Amino acid sequence: MRFRVLGPVSLSPRTPSAAKPRALLATLLVQAGEVVPVHSLIDELWGTEPPRTATTTLQVYVSQLRKVLAETDGSAHSGELLTRAPGYLLAVPERDFDLPCFERLRAEGRAAYQEGDFVRASGLLHEALALWTGPALSGIPHGVRLESAAIRLDELRMEVLEQRIVADLRLGRHQELAGELLALANEHPLRETLHGHLMVALYRTGRGSDALRVYGRLRHSLVEELGVEPSPGLSRLHERVLRREPSLDWQPPRTTRPANGDSSDGAAGTDGADGSPGRPAAPRRAAAPADGPRPLPGPAPTLPAAPPGFVGRDEELAYGERALRGGVGRPAVRVLAVSGPAGVGKTALALRLAHRTADLFPDGGLLLGLRGPQGRPLSAAQAGAALLRRLTDDVPGVPLTDPEELTDRLRRALHGRRMLLILDDAASEQQIRPLLQAVTEGSVILTGRRRAAALDGAEHLRLDAVRPEEAVELLLAAGGERMAQDPVAVAEIARLCGCFPLALRVAAAALTARPHTTPAALAGRLRDERTRLGVLREGDLDLRSSLLTGYQEAGPALRRAFRLLSLAPAPDFSGWTVAALLGTGPAEAEETAEELVRAQLLEARTDGRSVRYGFHSLLRVLATELREAEPDAARTRREVVERLGRAYGSLARYADQRLAPGRNWRARPDAGHPAPDAAEIIGASPLGWFREEATGLVETVRQTHAAGLWPLVWDLAGSAAGYFHARAAWEEWEETHRLALDAARRARNTEAEAAVQYALGDLAWQRRQADRALRHHTAAQHAFELARDRTGVARCRIGAADVLLGQGLLEHAARRYGRALALCSAEGDLRGEVAALKGLALVNLRRGRLDVARRQLEQCGRAAERLGDRRWTEYVRRTTARLAPDPAHRLSPVGHAVEVGPGMWLIGTATAA
Repeated sequence: MRFRVLGPVSLSPRTPSAAKPRALLATLLVQAGEVVPVHSLIDELWGTEPPRTATTTLQVYVSQLRKVLAETDGSAHSGELLTRAPGYLLAVPERDFDLPCFERLRAEGRAAYQEGDFVRASGLLHEALALWTGPALSGIPHGVRLESAAIRLDELRMEVLEQRIVADLRLGRHQELAGELLALANEHPLRETLHGHLMVALYRTGRGSDALRVYGRLRHSLVEELGVEPSPGLSRLHERVLRREPSLDWQPPRTTRPANGDSSDGAAGTDGADGSPGRPAAPRRAAAPADGPRPLPGPAPTLPAAPPGFVGRDEELAYGERALRGGVGRPAVRVLAVSGPAGVGKTALALRLAHRTADLFPDGGLLLGLRGPQGRPLSAAQAGAALLRRLTDDVPGVPLTDPEELTDRLRRALHGRRMLLILDDAASEQQIRPLLQAVTEGSVILTGRRRAAALDGAEHLRLDAVRPEEAVELLLAAGGERMAQDPVAVAEIARLCGCFPLALRVAAAALTARPHTTPAALAGRLRDERTRLGVLREGDLDLRSSLLTGYQEAGPALRRAFRLLSLAPAPDFSGWTVAALLGTGPAEAEETAEELVRAQLLEARTDGRSVRYGFHSLLRVLATELREAEPDAARTRREVVERLGRAYGSLARYADQRLAPGRNWRARPDAGHPAPDAAEIIGASPLGWFREEATGLVETVRQTHAAGLWPLVWDLAGSAAGYFHARAAWEEWEETHRLALDAARRARNTEAEAAVQYALGDLAWQRRQADRALRHHTAAQHAFELARDRTGVARCRIGAADVLLGQGLLEHAARRYGRALALCSAEGDLRGEVAALKGLALVNLRRGRLDVARRQLEQCGRAAERLGDRRWTEYVRRTTARLAPDPAHRLSPVGHAVEVGPGMWLIGTATAA
């Protein structure tokens, strides 16, 4: 043997030392004799994020592998790697490759078993198993193809092992098998066939009590981990061991090779086909129908009891019941697919619904878990075999791997039986499609995290967190009297658990396990996001493990996206935010976000016009925890926050320019970091964009300040000041600009500090804090003078003049307006001109010089039109009309309210926002 995949991948006499060439060898070997396309090889070696040089690197690996093949033994038939469009083909002689040798021995052993030659069958199957040196395809990184191949090969190994055990049981080798089966049962704690073989071997070696203990341990494991009882066949074997039935005793086969090919022993007490004790011999039956023998049905299956303490979900239960029962003009559905994130209570709802509709299914119901003990999804063949074991006694000792044969057996087992199947925790449509094809007369409730959208004719029911009042009810039901004593703490616990049923049950269990603590203390422990998931773990209930399942099944790119999106600064966020956080283009960002939604790691929220994304609170905690556990977490966080800050800044500057043209005369151009889709993202309403993104923008200011990205701090704060002014968002204005002032001082940037002081002066004036406003404007003007920013000096004079005008100091205000107007005209600052002319007009209005005020407002209007500010243009038009010469429209200079700017009024001698 030179080529080996049944264990660590190897090629003798020399195996490539690097991991990826070995993975390439393994991929070609499991498809030996077939052309493997280049793109498939690239996907296998690098997954969803191949390097740009992937094709060239693959060619290098192929060249290296060819050299190794040429070194083997000089034989022309030792193996050849050929280029065949659209990829490569590896030709390997069967005699030199362990996999085809294993397949040949397996087929010959199976044929010998079916002929009743158990001695030869045992020898051939022993020989086949001797080819294995460890888990299939081990020692190399696995992509999708290799992972699937490894699962298939390991299942074939178990198939051969179980048939060899059955052959040895037929030959009476119980003493030798007992030790081997004990080890196998420990290695595969939920594999019922192995436990059945072990019970037979122990019983026949005089260890009946040990056989009963084996059954007890298996039943406990099945009930605790999967919520199911042992199969009917194993339950009957347990009863026969209890009764010490003589038919359990071993009797030698009548012959090892019957002439007529009949494999039945014909004597009472022989082993059944699955290695468990068979039934006493019965008269030979008539020939089977043309479509093959119909499996012998077991008793009507029964479902586990409905979970205790189930509350709420009235609408979902009513919807599911209507779907299963049907109605006027609406037939009953065959498949009801219940989807939702881990821990949301899909299985509990399915069981509750099954018991509510039990009258529809006279042949009972059955719950089949579709995952193994470590959470790995069962293959379609494994799931089908498990279902067949639960449905009938007529199960072959060798697991079926032919999908068509398996589906056919299931169809015959279900024929004529109106049953409800619950297929729990499905991983994909491919996993359960063969099972669904076999269901023709009953119904199926399918649960899984992903929405099984590719299933034709299925009715879909999505579960989210329960409503807050239902969450409180669940806590009270599960937590007992102590929960009821503190309703305020209970409501907080429900909120901190995100109203997830599993989290709520774990929280209740945590309180029950600690009689000395209180609901308030539990709520206090849950407040810290860094330790919340650790608190929500009690006994075998572990919220983190449940949430991690979906994360671990995602690919590397999706796991990275899940972690990075935890830095999103708002409860929900747009597609452009996803692109900024991940550092990708818009199309790729949208596809990644949708993949995370399909994997139930992210939520899509829509108002019918646009889609935003967000985390469930517990999943955000998990994502943050995973991100911070990365070795380079601090560097990654800074890089992501910087990308996000630049994107927010670019869009906010664009929106601010649309909202108030010319307001921010210091806004830097976006040459280095443009927002190419700004017009599309902002749309026709910059104010609406600001309103939607305000929470995230403020949080991004905090994040950039925490990361020490000083220029981004004052840039973001300054770009949002116009929105804060328009919406009277004084607290947000104050917080962001205090952080910006600190950033400017830390960076020792005089001009940035001046701009922040100027904005804080405007904020103080809006809050009617005249003295504080003058101090900020004066400090800002002095700093702008040092920086030689004449536009900044002019804006500060206008700000101070507004304060003086409000205090009735008309002469002082007029001088500052006049000097500012001259500076703005010289600097080409149209917005400054508009503000200065408006101020002078108001001074003259207060003086009673209406004609002068009207002329100045007309000049102000023309400047506003050139500026392109529709709000100011409209303001000037309205005010000018009110100052028209017509006495009917003229205002008195004192004692009337006059709008002095969009959103501001001059009343008597004071202004009010």
